[in-house]
Amino acid sequence: MLKKETEIKSPRNAYGETLVELGKSNKNIVVLDADLSCSTQTCKFHKAYPERFFNCGIAEQDMMCTAAGLACEGKIPFVSTFAMFATARCLDQIRNSICYPKLNVKIVATHGGITVGEDGASHQALEDISYMRSIPDMSVIVPADYNEVKQVIKYVSEIYGPVYVRLARTNLRTIFDENEYVFNPERAVKIFEGSDVTIVTNGETLWEVMSAAKMLKEKGISAEVLHTPVVKPFFAAADVIESASKTGLVITVENHSVIGGLGSAVCEVLSANYPVRVLRIGTPDCFGQSGEQRALMEFFSLTDKRLCDTISRYLNKL
Repeated sequence: MLKKETEIKSPRNAYGETLVELGKSNKNIVVLDADLSCSTQTCKFHKAYPERFFNCGIAEQDMMCTAAGLACEGKIPFVSTFAMFATARCLDQIRNSICYPKLNVKIVATHGGITVGEDGASHQALEDISYMRSIPDMSVIVPADYNEVKQVIKYVSEIYGPVYVRLARTNLRTIFDENEYVFNPERAVKIFEGSDVTIVTNGETLWEVMSAAKMLKEKGISAEVLHTPVVKPFFAAADVIESASKTGLVITVENHSVIGGLGSAVCEVLSANYPVRVLRIGTPDCFGQSGEQRALMEFFSLTDKRLCDTISRYLNKL
């Protein structure tokens, strides 16, 4: 399942390429963008099927309502822009025009988390998963690499209803083997077996957690790593509970605020079913800031070495 030799590839390219593949076989797929198609890579679909591509300009709320209208006519709209603009700016339209009538609109947002980089706090969506999780009937998926993105986009094109898919700006290491990995929305992916601590993560922090788990092993700490790309509905609950019952300690890691995201989903499940101690690692209750991508990951303790240090210190205090 895991790729033996990794390479660095763009999840945004995976999105654009998959849209083109889907567009060939499904004439109902249409794509909308807010004047950022080269950044979101929906430009690939525009080039292939210009008659089914709509550049709505910097009018994101109108774009969501247009997508709702297209969905009412039987189309399958994929709507893209940066995560900050797709969620915070359009919350009213997503809630009332897409989710309330349960329309078949797929919101695929790029540039999620702090790794937008130098654009700074105004462009860094640290609350987007929290927003989308709180809206009834909205599904939320955070894939971890190029190969998983391709499978996720194909999956959401086949199911009915509103979906939010969050993609990173950064080019990511390929984790999953394209010939062996099969995306299963109903299960967590157990990356490593472990007995001392359960680490739950998704998205671009999965690679960092995998590397940190190897460093922890050198310190005699056995970490079980679970990848949970589907944050809502949280189908991975049973897998998280099973792992927590074995290790007795859970740590969540995400490129998102610790409030309302994956960490909150895990805490909600465990508090109701199997109360154990949980440490949430992510961005604290603050806005982001401008900086180079890797420097920001380091600053917010989301790199492999910083994660290893944080987890080691935490375990030593228990």
